[in-house]
Amino acid sequence: MDVKHVKGKDKGHIMMFALSTCGWCKKTKRLLNELGVEYHYTDVDLLEGKKKEGAMEDLERWNPKFTFPTLVVKNKCIVGYDEEKIKEAIGV
Repeated sequence: MDVKHVKGKDKGHIMMFALSTCGWCKKTKRLLNELGVEYHYTDVDLLEGKKKEGAMEDLERWNPKFTFPTLVVKNKCIVGYDEEKIKEAIGV
């Protein structure tokens, strides 16, 4: 799986499963950037072959419905864009 890293304040491990064309995914990335937190993400639709299979297996553990964005913050899963839940999970 190709995982991109965005530097920022360490607020615990944050992983986002996204689609490159998803407006809600872009909005979630923008929020994380505005909050200045460190996070990792993968645009699942840009992956191919084994990398995509691996990403989908990881995503299924957190969100069996395979909806985007799926954000995992310190082992807590947030599905969809929910600014308040995201901020609460990150602790800002």
